Amino acid sequence: MTSTRKAFVAGLAAALTAALTAALVGFAGGAQAATIFTDNFEDGDSAGWTASGGTWSVAADTSRVLRQSGTSSDARSRAGSASWTDYTVSTRVRPTAFNGTNRFVALAARAQSATSYYYVALRSNNTVELKKLVNGSATTLASTSVTVSAGTTYTLSLQVSGSTLRSTVNGGSTLTATDTAYAAGGIGVATYYASADFDDVTVETTATTPTTPPATTTPPPTSAPPVPTGGPIGFAGVNALGLNGTTGGAGGRTVTATNATDFLEYIDSTEALIIRVQGQINITSKQGVRPNKTIIGVGTSGHINGGGLDFYRSYNVIVRNLLFTNAEDDAVNVGQESHHIWIDHNTFRGAVDGSIDIVRGADYVTASWNHFDHSDKSMLISHSDGASSTDVGHLKVTIHHNFFDNSRQRHPRIRFGEPVHVFNNYFLNNELYGVASVQQAGALVESNYFENVPFPCFSASGYADSGPGRLVHRNNVFVNSGTCEAAGTVAEPRTYYNYTADSASSVPSSVRAGAGYGRL
Repeated sequence: MTSTRKAFVAGLAAALTAALTAALVGFAGGAQAATIFTDNFEDGDSAGWTASGGTWSVAADTSRVLRQSGTSSDARSRAGSASWTDYTVSTRVRPTAFNGTNRFVALAARAQSATSYYYVALRSNNTVELKKLVNGSATTLASTSVTVSAGTTYTLSLQVSGSTLRSTVNGGSTLTATDTAYAAGGIGVATYYASADFDDVTVETTATTPTTPPATTTPPPTSAPPVPTGGPIGFAGVNALGLNGTTGGAGGRTVTATNATDFLEYIDSTEALIIRVQGQINITSKQGVRPNKTIIGVGTSGHINGGGLDFYRSYNVIVRNLLFTNAEDDAVNVGQESHHIWIDHNTFRGAVDGSIDIVRGADYVTASWNHFDHSDKSMLISHSDGASSTDVGHLKVTIHHNFFDNSRQRHPRIRFGEPVHVFNNYFLNNELYGVASVQQAGALVESNYFENVPFPCFSASGYADSGPGRLVHRNNVFVNSGTCEAAGTVAEPRTYYNYTADSASSVPSSVRAGAGYGRL
């Protein structure tokens, strides 16, 4: 596997599209998205891209990016196939300068040429617009207000499915429109009198709705998300501390939160609840969650922005299918003797501190199928070298099938907890380190895939000011990476629960396909 993983091959694109279309039609209503193109520019080139205008290059930022450095004209760079029809294209973009008050950076789909395509534009006048360009003439299809600042990174997505267009910014600020100008085409990134860095461009197929839906005697549900069944793998499923696994709000009422007032009322309720999160919920700081709750996003709309969730002597809670962005502190803090917490299929972006912290005597936690998207501090287990009195004998955590995607550190950083079971995770381009087991902690690192990770594991040497810990590793794959530092022995997780570890070689494809919100 190359670091860039360019899945697009020009000679096969048309055939691939035809095959995917046939599969979608033949499997109406049950098709799943497939990645047909991805480029993170880590190979140092922009092969497969065609630029017009501006000054384009692959440059080094925290990772390699596609950089457009000119600010005196239009600039575009396109890739993909003219035969692509229904898909979602996404990218991370950081505008670096705007030459004027109404300039923009953009992401394009169904591109016919350098002057004809659909696009979503982030403008310097604090708007986002869904537009089409026909022979250089632009038409706005939908728009809304969003704060746009040079130096800030945004995740843009643009979905084209039949005549329906849908764009998002950081998973929210959703715009939709209907248009029939273009039925197929490639992708592109663009700037208008602005400079910007683009990274992590991905194209996934979009399943189409069958023309004639199957007959049914009652209307199908249109908004209820799946309630977790089968329970978590790992420590959150263990019979301990008076709970036989983690069931969340099962048996309680189902409610829907579409605003912060209702959401905060529901998570603070003393009753068992299944709380459906629909749309972007803007909160501040860390908000307490009482026991016996399932907090689950509806489709791809569930989004917690600005603040996070806090567990203080709480228990039996499921947090699932949510996008967390821009948390002022931690996105999820499991603390103060909380136990039986299952954090599953979420995406974490832009937390000021940790994406997930598990601290102060917490126990029986599983973090599974989460996407840590360019996070800094992904996961901390025990908050301090001086926390032995509260943490020794606790902090039993399972971490499996997570995507540590260009995240810098703490995957996790562990003090005192044992065993912490880290298996079947995909570590990609982690700048500082993968797993650090320090301060007497005991970690089993098993069947993971490390790619471009200089220091996969620390243990015997300690880390920073923390003393040594213990770490056992087995059946991992290392690609352009160092090796794990082993030390001592660790309690075997199988003495607590049964599990089956996948082959490490299969982890990148399965985790890319399944980790994060919207993948249930």
